Amino acid sequence: MDKQLFQKVCDEIIGQEMGLNGIGTLGEKTVHLCLKNYLAPDCSHHEVKVDRYVADICNEHGIFEIQTRSFDKLRRKLKAFLAYSPVTIVYPIHRTKWIRWINPQNGEISPPRKSPKTGKPYAIFPELYKIKNYLTHPNLRIHIILMDTEEYRLLDGWSKDRKKGATQCDRIPLELVDEICISDLSDYRSLVPDVLEEPFTSKDYKKVAGISISNAQVALNILSFLGIVKRIGKKGNAYLYCRTY
Repeated sequence: MDKQLFQKVCDEIIGQEMGLNGIGTLGEKTVHLCLKNYLAPDCSHHEVKVDRYVADICNEHGIFEIQTRSFDKLRRKLKAFLAYSPVTIVYPIHRTKWIRWINPQNGEISPPRKSPKTGKPYAIFPELYKIKNYLTHPNLRIHIILMDTEEYRLLDGWSKDRKKGATQCDRIPLELVDEICISDLSDYRSLVPDVLEEPFTSKDYKKVAGISISNAQVALNILSFLGIVKRIGKKGNAYLYCRTY
């Protein structure tokens, strides 16, 4: 993790008069563009055609795909890319988010307001489930980047205050918080909180990880599939799990 380099890259990108639409190569948003330049400063390695698809980054370290949204769209690319070289999926998670509203009539921007939600690395599990069958591939890597961001939204929603259903314009990186690199299956152990006492249920995981019960169940489904935890019985209707060492 290089916070100084990250900040330098972000300052340069944001200072290029991109505007709130975040228009860059292939219409990408600011977070995507900042991460691409942070991970591969040499622009000649950006947007490289591999087989029938275009990789965000392709260099001596392999292929990097920065995925700020659903992993559903990755499945076809992964099938082609994994046969070619190591592939790293880069997934940004917004730890602390400050929201600013834009009045579409006069362009006025509100002061930032802190979102009550806190992003955590465990938020990646619903996305991992969408590519579950690829997770054991020896060429696949996962790179979680935790950051603080400022989010701009248009006041164009359907509710009285025009906030519900509003258009998200862009997210601007503010600070790099942490990076979690999963290079082999054993690295998934970092996604089992140390304070989680054994045996544990999905409710226990939910409480410690600070995520919803549905996401906790998905997390344990993935971790069990990968051999990081295992079912050892039941407590009422709930499965009991323990770590595998």
